[in-house]
Amino acid sequence: MRDTRTTAVGLRSAIERSGYYPGLVADAVFSALGAEAVVSYVVQSDALFDPAMEVRRHMTVLVLTPSRLVYSHTDENPADDEPGARPQAETSTEAVRFSRISSVAVTRVVPDPASYVPGVTMPTEVVLTIGWNVLSHVELEPAHCGDENCEADHGYTGTITADDLTMRVSEAADGEEAVRQVLDFAVALTEATTHPGH
Repeated sequence: MRDTRTTAVGLRSAIERSGYYPGLVADAVFSALGAEAVVSYVVQSDALFDPAMEVRRHMTVLVLTPSRLVYSHTDENPADDEPGARPQAETSTEAVRFSRISSVAVTRVVPDPASYVPGVTMPTEVVLTIGWNVLSHVELEPAHCGDENCEADHGYTGTITADDLTMRVSEAADGEEAVRQVLDFAVALTEATTHPGH
């Protein structure tokens, strides 16, 4: 059985190692956890370049407790151009009961699949997608009847897909241990969500 105190200490250490406003992120995560134990976790921080060529850092923390998935996301907003302006950070957390989680999808990218050895060969990239039917992504496009000369308004057609959370890690960008940690987290979450009554 896993020592949950050690797991909580490991979570706090991973947040601190990221160097991304560790006090703010840890406070948000541990406030959402309350008195619940930490069963498994993933901490991912990265930077994006927006069209204005500003660096925008963000951090995602996923924590599995005995009864919930805690999701925390922190974004950095660079300082504006006014004198004395400072960057701001925006952090949000959501706690999701296992009974609300509708899907856990894991995509593995494995080079040279002919030489794959179960339990030995690690994927070079993993995409974890978790759905709990809160957010949806809608793609609309004008509908048409197929007649190129038709000018009638046929309305719109589209698709709605769940878009709650997607996390991508790769060996090249994040290291093999990050890939392994996301896989372990996905297994723990899948096991937790198979038991009714949570």
